[in-house]
Amino acid sequence: MSKTVYLLNGPNLNLLGLREPNIYGSQTLKDVEAMCRPVAERYGFALEFRQTNREYEMVDWIQEARLSAGLIINPAGFTYHAVPVLDALKMCECPVVEVHISNIHKRVTEAHWRADSIMTAAATGVIAGLGVKGYVLALEYIGQQLG
Repeated sequence: MSKTVYLLNGPNLNLLGLREPNIYGSQTLKDVEAMCRPVAERYGFALEFRQTNREYEMVDWIQEARLSAGLIINPAGFTYHAVPVLDALKMCECPVVEVHISNIHKRVTEAHWRADSIMTAAATGVIAGLGVKGYVLALEYIGQQLG
């Protein structure tokens, strides 16, 4: 098992901080990475921090990460319909933490499908609605599991 944790971000998160800041906040993905790197260092693992708008690329990365120390994924727009991403997550032999910046379960009034993540079926745990701090909490969890 590799001492690397993968932190993968799905579609449109490259525009975090600009896109709907009333929902997702004003911090950018670079800010999130800067928050996460010290946590990874403290626990002694490498951090692969990536973002893609392409489903096939996400599948490739998950397959690459499947034997790693852990995988944190914010599937974003893949959350609701990307069966190939779900199937790749099911092949992971490491802890998988699903992270959502907003509380997707509370967003049911916006559109009923926003409350249902198909990815949860493959996740060890889910963190939703705690803003970008959810990423740090996911890293803390994996770090403690490796401890």
